[in-house]
Amino acid sequence: MKLKDMYTFVKNDLNGIESELERSVHSTHPLLQQSGSNLLRAGGKRIRPVFVLLAAQYGRYDAQKVKKAAAALELIHMATLVHDDVVDDADMRRGKKTIKSQYDDKVAMYVGDFIFARALQLMTEVKEPAAHQLLAHGIKEMCLGEIQQIKEQFDTNQNVRHYFRRIKRKTALLIALSCQLGAIASGAPVPIQRKLYQFGYNAGMAFQLTDDILDFTSSEKELGKPAGGDLQQGNLTLPALYAMGAVPGLKKRIEEYYRGSGDLALILSEVKNSGGIEHASRVAAAYLQKAVSAANGLPEHAARSSLLKIAGYIGRRKF
Repeated sequence: MKLKDMYTFVKNDLNGIESELERSVHSTHPLLQQSGSNLLRAGGKRIRPVFVLLAAQYGRYDAQKVKKAAAALELIHMATLVHDDVVDDADMRRGKKTIKSQYDDKVAMYVGDFIFARALQLMTEVKEPAAHQLLAHGIKEMCLGEIQQIKEQFDTNQNVRHYFRRIKRKTALLIALSCQLGAIASGAPVPIQRKLYQFGYNAGMAFQLTDDILDFTSSEKELGKPAGGDLQQGNLTLPALYAMGAVPGLKKRIEEYYRGSGDLALILSEVKNSGGIEHASRVAAAYLQKAVSAANGLPEHAARSSLLKIAGYIGRRKF
């Protein structure tokens, strides 16, 4: 089953969010207009807006109101990707040239800022103060995650605890907030808001762990970016961290590669054969089980069925 087939009952509202995104990135400045349009055409799973719509089903569902929050969260996600590509010096994303490679770093940073500002503008139409407080806290934590990643880049002495804190801030938190803010925007009961946050957090951790696994196991065509790109950019993820503790000499070989003299093909092969992929898969499965448990604690609803199906998709996805 394809991802889009798991939430067909909100398909029309999701189309409305896509239109909202198009309006949001519109600008009278040609460069901003072209950059924003290119980002939207590059696609994406739109998993955050989907979670907003599904979570909002547990309250007084108002599509016009909820779509503002959903579009805002997707815009924040898009802005972080634009900024990430500058930090990582990435030329490709989703099989397309990044904004920084099409123009330059300065243009990319300001395009990201513009998109982020449009997200905040959309959020002003969500009147619940709690939504703004949570989003502000989430954005702060995301920034800390980005700074943490920069600080730990190329650091072979980092530990697994740092890795989990980093992916919580960079990925899981925004997915958790998507679930929670959808519930808040529709006035869902607080216990349900908490269950949805728990679902989103654990699904988000599994989502990022799966991304980090796929970076080693998928082809460049499937990923839309170079395979092994995380390790090349100095971002050591769980499979590599596990492998460094399991394979004698691997840590030294990675350090040599970062100094410009290592064999990347050998390193990638050793990571794949170390048991690190399997270990990361088990950790991702444990997070997914927690997400499923949280979803099973929700009242019976078509939205719950969709959340459970999406959790299953996260565990099976290949790109």
